[in-house]
Amino acid sequence: MKKINYIKCVLLGFTAIAFSSCLKDKTYVDFSQGGQSAELTLSGLNSFPQDAITSDTALIQFGVNIASSSTPTTDHKITVDVVPDKLTSYLASNNTIAYELMPTNAYSFRTTVVDIPSGQRLKILTFTVLKNLLDPSKSYMLPIGITSAPGLTISANNSTHYYHVIGNDFAGAYFAQFIRTPAGGDYPHKPVTLTPVSPTLFQAVSGYAALNVHYDVSFTKTGNGATATYSKFAVTLNADDVKNIFGTANGISVTTPASFVHPPDPSKQYTYAEALTLFDFQYDVVNSAGAGRHVEDIFTKQ
Repeated sequence: MKKINYIKCVLLGFTAIAFSSCLKDKTYVDFSQGGQSAELTLSGLNSFPQDAITSDTALIQFGVNIASSSTPTTDHKITVDVVPDKLTSYLASNNTIAYELMPTNAYSFRTTVVDIPSGQRLKILTFTVLKNLLDPSKSYMLPIGITSAPGLTISANNSTHYYHVIGNDFAGAYFAQFIRTPAGGDYPHKPVTLTPVSPTLFQAVSGYAALNVHYDVSFTKTGNGATATYSKFAVTLNADDVKNIFGTANGISVTTPASFVHPPDPSKQYTYAEALTLFDFQYDVVNSAGAGRHVEDIFTKQ
C-alpha cells in the first residue's frame, strides 16, 4: 500500500528483546570495519520511509546501540547531534524533494552525550517535533546522527536518522462526509487527515465499509506563496488498496473508477481557495454479494 501515514519511531519492546539476537541481523549491525560499532537502531537511508513525521506533535524515540560480537567491557560515551551536513549530502543525490533544515523552534532535540556503561549496549533517546509550527507547503528534514564515539567505529550505514516532513499545500485536517447509495455507513462530518505522499500528491481515505481504501490525488503547482495556482488535478483509487483490500481481502470489484463529482477545468489555474472546493470524489463498486454501490466522499478543510 502506497502510504506514508506514520512514523515507526517508538521502539516498544526493544528493552524486552535480547540484543544478542539483533546482533545477527544485518539491518541493525555494521561489522564492516571490525571491532565494536556505534549505531542508531532502525536508521540510515533504508529506514527513510519510517522516519517520516506526519502527526502535529510527534514524540520520537530511537536507540543508540553498540554492535559487537561480544558484550562491551568498558564504558562508552557516544555523542548524538543534529548534523546539517547530512542534509547537504542527501540532497546531492536525492533532489526530487527540496528539503530544508528544520528550524530549531519546531523540535526539542539538543546535543546529547549518551553514557553506555560496561556490560550494556543500548540507550533510548526521546525528543519532540512540533509539525504544526512548520510551513505546511515546505518539506523539512532533521538529520540526527552520531558525531563522536571514542573507542568505537561509527557505523557507515546506520548512524543517521533522516527525520523528515513532506510539505503539501493540501495536506492537513479536514472534515469528511461519506455518502453511499443505497445508504449504509454514511457519516456527515468526520475529522480526517489528508496525508502527503509528495509535494504534489496527497491521499484521502474513503469511507466505504470503513476499509481505509485511499484516493491518490495529484496536481501541478505553479508559483509559491499566496499567489500560487494549481492545475491538472487527477484522482484515482490507490492501486494497492484496490487489489489487496477490496479484491483479495473482501471480494469487492471497482466498476467505475474514481473521479471528481465536479470535474476540474483542465485549462484553469485554480487559486488555493478554489482548489479546496474540488475535493468531492466518487466511484462505483460491486460487493462480494454482487450488490452495486455508489460511493461519494467529500472533504472540507477544517
